[in-house]
Amino acid sequence: MPKAIWNDLVIAESPDTVVVEGNHYFPRAALRDDLLRDSDTHTVCPWKGTASYYTLEHDGQTSVDAVWYYPQPLPEAEMIRDRVAFWKDVKVVGDD
Repeated sequence: MPKAIWNDLVIAESPDTVVVEGNHYFPRAALRDDLLRDSDTHTVCPWKGTASYYTLEHDGQTSVDAVWYYPQPLPEAEMIRDRVAFWKDVKVVGDD
């Protein structure tokens, strides 16, 4: 089962991920809320729409904008609605 791991913490785990462009999108409900801080960062993908971000914080450690999601994905990306993906120092394992 795919897991997202940051600083030896499992921050998300679900058998229900959607892989888009090599990234596992986990259900938003699978992500630990206690580690999240809202971010003001937004980026635009021409076919997915505008992404929003979360920063991870735990035990004095921070990973700025390590989690992204599309609150209102474009029609072609509807499969990632209510899902989150990771980058930077978050590792996804167990996806084989």
